[in-house]
Amino acid sequence: MRIIGPDYLVFGVEDLAGSARYLEDFGLTPVDLDETGGLFEALDGTGVIIRHRDDPRLPAPLPTRNMLRQQVYGVEDAAALDEIEAEMSRDRRVTRLADGSIEFQDCLDFQVKFQVTKRRTLNMPAERINAPGAPAQRGPNELGVWDDMPAQPRTLSHVVLFVPDLPKMVDFYTQRLGFVITDVLENAGPFLRPRSNDDHHTHFFIRTPAYMQGCEHLAFHMGGPTELMVAGDRFIRKGYQSFWGPGRHRFGSNWFWYFNSPLGCHFEYDADMDKHDDSWVARQAPNGPEASQIFLLQWREKWAPGGGPEGQDGSLPAGMSKPGAGH
Repeated sequence: MRIIGPDYLVFGVEDLAGSARYLEDFGLTPVDLDETGGLFEALDGTGVIIRHRDDPRLPAPLPTRNMLRQQVYGVEDAAALDEIEAEMSRDRRVTRLADGSIEFQDCLDFQVKFQVTKRRTLNMPAERINAPGAPAQRGPNELGVWDDMPAQPRTLSHVVLFVPDLPKMVDFYTQRLGFVITDVLENAGPFLRPRSNDDHHTHFFIRTPAYMQGCEHLAFHMGGPTELMVAGDRFIRKGYQSFWGPGRHRFGSNWFWYFNSPLGCHFEYDADMDKHDDSWVARQAPNGPEASQIFLLQWREKWAPGGGPEGQDGSLPAGMSKPGAGH
């Protein structure tokens, strides 16, 4: 199955105006936006579609009332759609739409759609670094960071789902849709990638009770760790709440920073994810803090020294004490 990955995620939200403002502040570009919602794009055209939860155009909600209404996946070409339709039609209803895309429910009643991908090819430089012992990636007088540097989501990276029947879900996506397991967090679930995508994962399934079924978070790739940190800092300064991060994951090696959202799930900036081919052997590790990240940082207000180790207000950074003030 020549599936590339998620093109769009569709949500039925309660606060349409607040959700639209959140997505634009996150760095996504509104497209054909009106009073009923619309698409918010990353730089390659992938993104998030929002409508009011009562909009009749939306697929039916999950029994949990999670705001995720549909996952839209891109495939390489029309022949890939035909292959998926033939496989799915063996045991479920598949609807072919006027534009050639197909819709159906997966094994746990998530609404999914497959289309010839809408994503645009990007031709942009990655973050460049200078390191002793290696040729400089930035030339003389070429800055690595500046105040108004661009830091926009480049592409929809992955989606993480809470699922009540993990074996059934994994079997459906691997055996029926050709996804590959790259790594497994024991007592949580597997990371998966489709055959036409070499990212460490486009999906992660987490075993949960049935009443939690839905989207836990979605992520957008940034151009590098610096873009991630700049975007996250700007987002916090607009008043949004950090949930987890910044930090760097062990499985996938991607940098991360998660934020709460009005769409009923978390949003993540990520950067610098591992790539894999079919020779990769999946790893396993017990789920927990050590497996979740190699390190974890915490955002704080900017600080500057003011005549020695003290700040301009006379305070000291956390963990420091004045001479003679103790051991």
